[in-house]
Amino acid sequence: MATKKNEKPPEAGRLHSLDAYRGLVMFFLAASGFGIAAAAKKAGGDAAPEWLQTLAFHNSHPEWVSQFRIVGFSLWDMIQPSFMFIVGVSMPWSYAKRASLGHSWAKRARHAWGRALILTLLGVFLQSMRQPETNWLFTNVLSQIGLGYGLLFFLVGKSFRLQVVVAVVVLIGTWLAFVLYPSPADTAGVAAHFQQGTTVFEAFDRWFLNLFPRSKPFEGHPGGYATLNFVPAFVTMLFGVMAGQLLRDREGTDREKLRRLAIAGAVCLVIGSVLGITGICPVVKRIWTPSWVLFSGAYCLWLLALLFWIVDMRGFRKWTFPFVVVGMNPITAYVMSMTIRRWTGDQLKTHLPDAWFAGAGGVVVEACLVMAVFWLILWWMYRNRVFVRI
Repeated sequence: MATKKNEKPPEAGRLHSLDAYRGLVMFFLAASGFGIAAAAKKAGGDAAPEWLQTLAFHNSHPEWVSQFRIVGFSLWDMIQPSFMFIVGVSMPWSYAKRASLGHSWAKRARHAWGRALILTLLGVFLQSMRQPETNWLFTNVLSQIGLGYGLLFFLVGKSFRLQVVVAVVVLIGTWLAFVLYPSPADTAGVAAHFQQGTTVFEAFDRWFLNLFPRSKPFEGHPGGYATLNFVPAFVTMLFGVMAGQLLRDREGTDREKLRRLAIAGAVCLVIGSVLGITGICPVVKRIWTPSWVLFSGAYCLWLLALLFWIVDMRGFRKWTFPFVVVGMNPITAYVMSMTIRRWTGDQLKTHLPDAWFAGAGGVVVEACLVMAVFWLILWWMYRNRVFVRI
């Protein structure tokens, strides 16, 4: 991990819509839902006002199935796919820049695989926070990105046709792995192969994660998350690479690029939704089912298209500044939110009036103040051109 000072100003030669997208995602990820879900619980849970329950739903993960009312979803469920998609979008720009600086293919490959290793281990470190031993889990978003990043490098700059073929093969292969693995004896139908606690991904972890030193045998993730999620999630990042290459392409007008992003999103949403509602492949974010890849990928593509239209085509950029400040140091923002959020909140409660943190609204006030502190730190880094990179 390196800290670079006096870099070229971040505005120069960049895809501004990508900066805005990354900033929006990292801002809400670092803010950790602004405490809204906790506020709803304090306000009585199911007895809380309906509007608060709706906000709480969109600031927390659904328990299992992630598809609602055919095309509905939880906004919080879209944070991780957006994070991974953005990583893919940035890769054609990043490695084209490295090539222009004279880096050989081998040097670029070493960078990609080194970054993959660091991200994977950083995710394990963050999973081990406040644990008595190293918590060898690979479900953290950084680990998931790292596990797929090195392989994804080999597809950057390749033809659209090859990328589509790889995506289709990975998704079909993942689906077959689920449906060919025996479902519980008292169940029937394809959907039974995607139930929590009985999937092939979770069975793999009960073998794989027990190869690592641990004081107690690993019996399963309480949320159902699994190491092998990175395999279909690799396609989420690949969608990002494809979108990034499209936007970097000097051929074609911006309007044509916008149209292609919109159509790609529509195709993904239709296929993913149909697979979900028919039960062929339930839309489950926690095990990153192939239908979830398509379902969530549609919204990632559409949000990128929307921001590309607003920010790059129409030139409305001033509103993005607070988010770009966060998005220019995404690793710093994420690590701060994972490591010092609680400590920062405790310090604020020590030095500020108790009344600010009372009642259901107190957790929201605390979350907003913590995010304000984080933002000021990131703003200082932005002003001084200090950007932490891996």
